[in-house]
Amino acid sequence: MSESVNARAKVLVTGATGFIGRRLVAALAAEGIPVRCLVRSSSTAFPTQVEVAQGDLLEANSLVAPLRGIETAYYLVHAMGGDRAGFDERDRQAAQNFIRAAEMQGVKRVIYLGGLGEESDQLSEHLASRLEVARVLQKGNFQTTYLRAAVIIGAGGASFEMIRFLVERLPVMVTPRWVSTRCQFIAVQDVIAYLVGCLKDERTAGQTYDIGGPELLSYREMMERFAEIEKRFIKIFPVPFLTPKLSSYWVWLITPVKPSISMPLIEGLGNEVICHDDTIRKILPIPLTGYDEAVRTALEEEAASENLKVN
Repeated sequence: MSESVNARAKVLVTGATGFIGRRLVAALAAEGIPVRCLVRSSSTAFPTQVEVAQGDLLEANSLVAPLRGIETAYYLVHAMGGDRAGFDERDRQAAQNFIRAAEMQGVKRVIYLGGLGEESDQLSEHLASRLEVARVLQKGNFQTTYLRAAVIIGAGGASFEMIRFLVERLPVMVTPRWVSTRCQFIAVQDVIAYLVGCLKDERTAGQTYDIGGPELLSYREMMERFAEIEKRFIKIFPVPFLTPKLSSYWVWLITPVKPSISMPLIEGLGNEVICHDDTIRKILPIPLTGYDEAVRTALEEEAASENLKVN
């Protein structure tokens, strides 16, 4: 066991402009924890008390200064979007660059958010790459806390947006078989609570935990429940001939989610992703959010965001 990490020391958040990162930065800042955000462009707005450092995980030399004086770093970066070719190699290279810079600066602890899934499940490329990143980070000369989550429900999240637009635009759906795959979703606010809680509780250092919500639902059930919440009619007819590639383009035609993002998500839906270990519940017994509440909260956030744009 390495020496104890000061939970009030400045922490670094990589992926700070993303779906999880921006929420985590706000939560840490609200608790008075000093935060430094690693960003490729300094144009992004953050809370005034948050420090911003420019750097790119694919450029090793740019990471040395941002990691200076950091005891704990959050690793929230995955190569999704843009050109999918070689995304696994980019994930690997980014993690290796990060390790070298973190070791050089004496980082004591890393908290990584990855995906649920086991090698025996013949993982999609996307889930396999997330697992490999975890293994790369765990080889570093610091303690890595590895949180494994399935579908995260929250405003702005790709999975949530995909479900929302399918429900709102297609009352009758001919869908791929993946709609019957079960997964253990988790509300984004619960993910943030776990990420902050792990920083505060030294017992989580160096450990791996499955994190999930209180229900197991298939994508079909999630879409049907979503329709009930919005008081919409939907009818779903699964068929066997839609491949992940065809599915991703089908989703692209109906929703704003680009194929470069929808394809890795859909490829992963062939794997049943559920929590097999609830150890973290004993250490961080946060109240878990049900699916309906998670969806309502996300819809309220999106409505509030639209109102701000209008006003």
